[in-house]
Amino acid sequence: QVQLVESGGGLVQPGGSLRLSCVASGIIFSAYNMGWYRQVPGKQRELVAIITSGGTTNYSDSPKGRFIISRDNTKNTAYLQMNSLKPEDTGVYYCSAHLGSWYWGQGTQVTVSS
Repeated sequence: QVQLVESGGGLVQPGGSLRLSCVASGIIFSAYNMGWYRQVPGKQRELVAIITSGGTTNYSDSPKGRFIISRDNTKNTAYLQMNSLKPEDTGVYYCSAHLGSWYWGQGTQVTVSS
């Protein structure tokens, strides 16, 4: 059974930082492309960042230069370091694993507000 478990969300003031983690089980983690997506009410889930099995990263325009995606294959864990957070970064952040099939975590809420 595949499980992706996100953690690290919360309430943070503008300009602050958070680090999200996604622990995977039930898959050969090192073979999967891992991604982080954000969803806000009434809108479609959108890509934030991805990291391939080979370590290549790609970011959407909004977080570029502020967020860093990484992975630790020894811990079956993907990370999203979020710096200089803005109110528009608010949303539920979902972890994904993709290799043919797609798997999703349950999401973690990030709220950026003063």
